Amino acid sequence: MRAAGSALARVAALLLLVLLVAVVVRLPWAGDLGVHAATVERLRHDLLDPGDPLVAADTPSPYYTPWTLLLGCAAKVTGLGVFVVLRGAALVSLAVLVAGVWSFTGTFLAGAAGRWRRAAASALVLLSLTLLWGTTLFDWSGFLGLDSLALTVSYPSTFALGAAFWLWALLRRASAWAHFLAAGALWAVILLSHQFTGVVASLGAAAMVLGARPWPRRPAWTRLAAGLALGLLLLALWPYYPFFDLFGVGGLEEIHRSLYRDLLGRFWLAALVGGAALALRWWRDRRDPLVLFCLFGAVVFAAGGLSGHWSWGRVLPAVLIPAQVAAALEVFGAPRRAVRAGFGWAVAGALLAGAWTQCGVLGYVLPRSALPSAVAAKYWEPWRGYHWITPWVKYGDVVLAKKWPARQIPAYGPYTLAPGYPDFFLPDEEERLAAVRAYFAADTSAGRRAQVLRRYEVRWVVAYPGEVPRSARGAQGLERVAVGPRGQSLYRVPQP
Repeated sequence: MRAAGSALARVAALLLLVLLVAVVVRLPWAGDLGVHAATVERLRHDLLDPGDPLVAADTPSPYYTPWTLLLGCAAKVTGLGVFVVLRGAALVSLAVLVAGVWSFTGTFLAGAAGRWRRAAASALVLLSLTLLWGTTLFDWSGFLGLDSLALTVSYPSTFALGAAFWLWALLRRASAWAHFLAAGALWAVILLSHQFTGVVASLGAAAMVLGARPWPRRPAWTRLAAGLALGLLLLALWPYYPFFDLFGVGGLEEIHRSLYRDLLGRFWLAALVGGAALALRWWRDRRDPLVLFCLFGAVVFAAGGLSGHWSWGRVLPAVLIPAQVAAALEVFGAPRRAVRAGFGWAVAGALLAGAWTQCGVLGYVLPRSALPSAVAAKYWEPWRGYHWITPWVKYGDVVLAKKWPARQIPAYGPYTLAPGYPDFFLPDEEERLAAVRAYFAADTSAGRRAQVLRRYEVRWVVAYPGEVPRSARGAQGLERVAVGPRGQSLYRVPQP
């Protein structure tokens, strides 16, 4: 029975990876894909001074990270299209994540009987990270739920999470100077690549160190301090944006408020099974690193909810990851056979429930007509791109559009008048947003609209039916040149 269960875990994990690779081929569009594609596109054109990735402004941007810089170099050297590069990035990130999970899991199985046990445990950890969530669908970058991962596998957050597992594994094995210095450099890369995941990685790193057995001696603390100093130095020297200025930015609270809603529906499977596993681990070891990791994450998450700092909710993976890992490890590492068997059945049942909740992912690789009706009902249609504007709109052109189109259009090379995402270092962001609102407002004068177009050198307008008032089309002489999905129109702005 035990051998059969181990084999089943490995087969299921392999099928999961095959599904994710198939998803990479399709690369469904959602959320932040537009800004990451735009970032790679700007770096392809100018590695040293790419400017703002979203609007025509010479400002720094936290989207220029070590990971996106590498992708920009790859795009520049190979000449491959940005979406081909992002598919390659997704495959590399997936490999980094899987290998990191394998390495991290192995640190908890020292002296385990055989390589097969480590492979089976790693497979079950991977399944738990993607399926052991809740029965309400939840998607967000930096979270490893299957549906979320399918939509964000090409994002820097996936690479950063994979690197975080390597960081934690490295700290659990570190002994020499090189280990700690490498950990410091890797910590800086994670923080620069995705700041929210960097916080999760930092909490996990603290838990791995404080939960070490035996307690680290003075030489280890000295080396750890050196690694930390190296990481801070790299953060300070990063040339593409001032990392430490991010601590003073605002405007992120309201968009993160939903992270504190429906917690039971989204995470009850992880809370129930993973929480029981963590409780047993705490009973056996009051300084268990997974318990400490979850505790640190829970404290920060709770503090964010109590203080109204909703963006602190992005620390939730620090609560979930240790619970998910602990649940899988108890199946193989619990001292008593009865406990191992009980967790085996509990985890299997929870994984089946989680898989059913997220089975709509199949729609990203199969046509809706090929899916059973119950699965097809769970399928969520990804955003459509803006390939249809590229025969007319060229690289560097400025497009005036509302928020949702503005999130995708820069991926193809144009700029938008106002950014579709919070732009921390753009000094006139609010002014640009106000200009877009004014242009589409029905009571705006023709002179004011013309002023907006001239000031920002707008060449195109993209709008849904009814968004551009008749007075704007008549007064400004906008010429409709193309119609896209859902009736969107591309208008040419007459040039003087």
